[in-house]
Order: sequence, then C-alpha cells, then structure tokens
Amino acid sequence: MPIAILLLVVIPVLGPGQSDKGPDVWEPMRYFAGSWTGTGKGQPGSSTIEREYQFVLNGKFLHVKNKSVYPPQKENPKGEVHEDSGFLSYDRARKLFVLRQFHGEGFVNQYALDRAASNARVLVFVSESIENIPAGWRARETYRIINANEFTETFELAAPGKDFELYSEGHFNRRR
Repeated sequence: MPIAILLLVVIPVLGPGQSDKGPDVWEPMRYFAGSWTGTGKGQPGSSTIEREYQFVLNGKFLHVKNKSVYPPQKENPKGEVHEDSGFLSYDRARKLFVLRQFHGEGFVNQYALDRAASNARVLVFVSESIENIPAGWRARETYRIINANEFTETFELAAPGKDFELYSEGHFNRRR
C-alpha cells in the first residue's frame, strides 16, 4: 500500500502532463513565427523582402531566413540579392535572448537583447561581436511591433568611435 501511495504522488510530479512549467520564456518571440513579406529602404536602395521565422530543434531555437532583393537602381546600379539566416536562442545563464545571424557576404553577427531599451512592443538587439569586419564596428537591430500582423525592423551600423547610423529599414506584413 505505501508503494501505491508513493506512485500516486510521484507520477503526477514527474509526468509529461505537468501543468506548472513556469513562464514561457519564448512568449515575447512567438509573435514572429510564420511567413512575412516586406519592403525595405536604406543605403543599398529599395528592396522587396521575404522572411520566415520557424521554431526548430524541439522549440529551443527560432530560425530566421531572410531574402532581400534590390533591383538595379540609382543607389545600387547593379542591384543585389542579400540572404541571411539566423537563430534566436535563450541564454538561460544570462536570462537573455541572443540572435546570431549568418550573412551571404560572410559576416556573422551576434546580438544580445538590450533589456533596458526593449519592452513588449519594441525589441532592441545590440551586437556583441561581428565576424569578418574590421574591429570596433557595432550593429543594432530594432523590431517595432505595430499590430498583430505588421512590424518594422531598423538596422543600424556604427563605425569605430562613431554613433549608430541608419543602414536600412524594413516594413513587414504577415503572409496569410
């Protein structure tokens, strides 16, 4: 009889149906899951953008795939196609979201969420490191949620010893 009572107490605590798992650390990022289309403007000119956010690897990472197409134009006579892929993770030790981007041009940016500059509708990521660029450069990405199906992204760069300057801005709508 004591074993049966012990099993009745222990199994619910250990079982997969546990109801008290604590807060969902991914809640602030779940908004982005899905497919998005957008337009961009900035130093390389105007662009059309396709972006997808998908939870992968047992929901431990949010994978981001981005493609921006810049047709030939005054600011960019040859035009270009920019592709990058990234992973957003949650660093449990720092209790902080980290974004790692891998760009077709060879850059690898690692950002950390700036908690002081962020809130429920604005997420600001500041670079911790950038590979394959001269030392001292910094980058910042700011996401502003407009409504359930629309957000903007601002990408800024800072040369060594300089303030951030706008490089590009994208406006996204959720694909239906």
